[in-house]
Amino acid sequence: MLRSIPMRLTVNGQSHDVEFDVRTSLLDLLRETIGLTGTKKGCDHGQCGACTILVNGRRINSCLTLAAMHEGDEITTIEGLGSPDGLSPMQEAFFEHDGYQCGFCTPGQIVSATAMLEEAGKGWPSHVSASLEGEMRLTPEEISERMSGNLCRCSAYPNINDAIAEVAGGKS
Repeated sequence: MLRSIPMRLTVNGQSHDVEFDVRTSLLDLLRETIGLTGTKKGCDHGQCGACTILVNGRRINSCLTLAAMHEGDEITTIEGLGSPDGLSPMQEAFFEHDGYQCGFCTPGQIVSATAMLEEAGKGWPSHVSASLEGEMRLTPEEISERMSGNLCRCSAYPNINDAIAEVAGGKS
């Protein structure tokens, strides 16, 4: 017997009253129920990062979380970061540096890069950070480590790293 639940979710600043099976992933709810198809389903196992979104400002793989867990959370998808008429700085940089190749991983890459800059700005170290305290210097190695959860099958990594470095203010 399937169990369906009603819920109100806030996605990209808009409330959505939805009803769905309790087993539905947040990724599937965003794509199939709400119609926000910018977030991609890559591996559906949390290994590629194509489904990266922000929940309360923190990046997560939306394929690995149940939608039912996110009532009251602020959810941001690629559609919430910018629009065709008003790209976010990261979206603009990806465009300028050709960091999108086929484009399939691009939404997850951009969302993850946006969150990664926030994390570094708060002084959160990574596994390759030179120090656990103080300003995080975003070297190419640091950017690569922080973005390691997002795969690009076209290997646009140099362009992606250049785009991120530009938005970070050239701190590489």
